[in-house]
Amino acid sequence: MKFSNGKKLARVLALCLALGVAGMGGNAMAATYDATNGPDPSYHADMSRGADNFYKSDKVNVQKVTFNNQYGMKIVANLITPKDMQAGVKYPAIAVGAPMGAVKEQSATLYATKMAEDGFVTLAFDQSFWGESEGTPRNAVNTDVYAEAFSACVDYLGTRPFVDRERIGAIGICGSGSFSISAAKIDPRIKAVATVSMYDMGTASRSGLGHSQTLEQRKEILNQAAQQRYVEFEGGKTLYTSGTPYVIDDNSPEIAKEFFDYYRTERGYSPNTTTMPTLTSNVKFMNFYPFNDIETISPRPMLFIAGDHAHSREFSEDAYKLAAEPKELYIVPNAGHVDLYDRTDVIPFDKLDAFFEKSLK
Repeated sequence: MKFSNGKKLARVLALCLALGVAGMGGNAMAATYDATNGPDPSYHADMSRGADNFYKSDKVNVQKVTFNNQYGMKIVANLITPKDMQAGVKYPAIAVGAPMGAVKEQSATLYATKMAEDGFVTLAFDQSFWGESEGTPRNAVNTDVYAEAFSACVDYLGTRPFVDRERIGAIGICGSGSFSISAAKIDPRIKAVATVSMYDMGTASRSGLGHSQTLEQRKEILNQAAQQRYVEFEGGKTLYTSGTPYVIDDNSPEIAKEFFDYYRTERGYSPNTTTMPTLTSNVKFMNFYPFNDIETISPRPMLFIAGDHAHSREFSEDAYKLAAEPKELYIVPNAGHVDLYDRTDVIPFDKLDAFFEKSLK
């Protein structure tokens, strides 16, 4: 991709590095690193402030389950239930969506486990086209199907004998925040929505962080994706865009470093995802407007959580301004975007617990 303005190119690259997936490349640091063999052994992850992506709890039961969405596509999820559940009692439930490009083992299961410890039945799922869930081509972007996954989770949860189908909520992390909102606008069974480090994937794709991407740059991206469709239609190699870079160095953008520290190291590495969507489908985000009509979710409550210095903070603030009451914007001090993926000393689980206790009472 070529742009005439080098500074704006840097900002666009930073955007691509930040789409809940991180990057369009990265500078070489270790040419021998092969992500298919596991996390980068030469990089020491920042495990401070309680980073515990793969948290296990002796207070819950975890069961892998499968169910179909409305289009017959299999979704794979971790059903997490409190061990002290009582027979005959119906419990509130929460569907938890992982960051865009991630899988259920990255952030979502941590959140689901913590909420199950507080008495909720939870479901951390692999988004369609990603992880163990079905959908081809792999890593494709389809925002309607992404929103449908949340509704399919409600289908599943609401038909469990131990779940109160009138008390089901959703947590969307990063890009899943916008997908959960998109779902809630047309699915009144979702009684409460909380987003964490949310990305409005539509605005981010169209305009960039801080509206730094020009219309000309947007059109060039669209043209590249359109031309690539010819290549793939005729059997050529699939191209992928954004996604966490496989190598970084001291000169890499800070956003690239932030995501690399999580996705490419033992801190959050999963062999089930590259975090990179297909180039030809990624442009579909430009037709995605999750905050349009967000006020119609009211009177169902909404909670928007963002770090005080998160590069994505603007999206939570935008959603909060547009949403109707009841709503709350909660800014976590001394926290960036990815900090809220797994740093258990930083993530406001007490706030989430109180929100859903009240909203799903």
